[in-house]
Amino acid sequence: MSRTLGFKLGAIALLMLLLMIPLLMIDGLVDERQGLRHEVLQDIARSSSYRQQITGPILVLPYVKTIHEWKTHEKTGERYLEERQRSGRLYFLPDRFVLDGAVNTELRARGIYEARLYRADTRISGQFRLPSRFGLGDELGFYRFEAPFLAVGISDIRGISNDLQLQLNGQTLSFAPGTGDSRFGAGVHAPLPALDAQGGQTLAFAFDLKLQGTEQLAVVPVGRDSRVSLNSPWPHPSFVGEYLPSQREVSEQGFNAQWQTSFFATNLEEALDNCVRREQCQGLFGRNFGVSFVDPVDQYLKTDRAIKYALLFIALTFAAFFLFEVLKRLAVHPVQYTLVGLSLALFYLLLLSLSEHLHFALAYVLSASACVGLIGFYVSFVLHSWQRGAGFAGLLAALYAMLYGLLSAEDYALLMGSLLVFGVLGSVMVLTRKLDWYGVGRAAPQA
Repeated sequence: MSRTLGFKLGAIALLMLLLMIPLLMIDGLVDERQGLRHEVLQDIARSSSYRQQITGPILVLPYVKTIHEWKTHEKTGERYLEERQRSGRLYFLPDRFVLDGAVNTELRARGIYEARLYRADTRISGQFRLPSRFGLGDELGFYRFEAPFLAVGISDIRGISNDLQLQLNGQTLSFAPGTGDSRFGAGVHAPLPALDAQGGQTLAFAFDLKLQGTEQLAVVPVGRDSRVSLNSPWPHPSFVGEYLPSQREVSEQGFNAQWQTSFFATNLEEALDNCVRREQCQGLFGRNFGVSFVDPVDQYLKTDRAIKYALLFIALTFAAFFLFEVLKRLAVHPVQYTLVGLSLALFYLLLLSLSEHLHFALAYVLSASACVGLIGFYVSFVLHSWQRGAGFAGLLAALYAMLYGLLSAEDYALLMGSLLVFGVLGSVMVLTRKLDWYGVGRAAPQA
């Protein structure tokens, strides 16, 4: 290949590398704006309530155990019986745990940023079946039990919006702030009447909990048999946690999801034992499931993904530009390539700024239309024909349409991208199959 053609290809390659500088700057701006939005969302959550997780109820039974131990006197060698007392607590998980909830969402705006809050109206019910003699067997006589209480962990108690009342075997009891046990973190607890010292009781409980939060609602399935049902008009749920719903229905009108677990699946008794004996409570709190209410249309994520295809997009555009040049025997100056490349880079800045105020699809259409119109107008003069300019603009519009398809089809983005590159390469090979490249190199450029 001649020096002229080689120089042109080298100049185009160098220009593509230089265009990565403004693209990297725009990508950094995307990260900066995304970070700013995250700070605003955290600030909104800080003034209302964060993500919520419900852990419980768990029945806590404090006790004082009398311990007798034979010891030997150091000086006289006589044996004597020493009596001492040790405080502790017994923990019981419900035999059955049921949560039915209806969740509505709303938007809170601060400047150009919006945070999605939810309000969950839940009914929590179930029952405890206490083991005979509390599972202590013959040692029961050494125990003196104190007032029991029901502990419910709620990760951010600021979100509680109702007066909590517990119905326990027909009685109405009031909740008090705090879980009453530091292991369970923030929450509430309800003092209970004294239990039968022989155990074996069945305690049926129920209470209504209205809870506000942001982004995510999670539940720890504390029951031997746990059943959770959530419904909401939110049409874009993301189910999170250790267990997926056993049944779910998702439509444009919202979602309805049911979970069902058992101790065999959760192994929650061992997790509670590790929390109590070894202070390792992550296993208890980590066995959760729930739903995330994050808006799937994240303009920053989509803009960032679009920028990742920028080099391929610029290469395809320059390839089409170069084909017009060699097939029509036209001379295109590197400066003209530069202006077209800068217009392509400007598309991402327009997309970022417009998507902060408009829906991403509309912002994309407006940004792409502006760039296609500008480049088509300019190229019609560079190629000395408005028909050629219109054809180039049509090809560019098709590329923008394909790029939007790549952004929308997350699961098939690689496949679509591969087919696009293969199709473009095939088109170039077909169009240039009879082209004498040595002849192109010897051809004198035309003004």
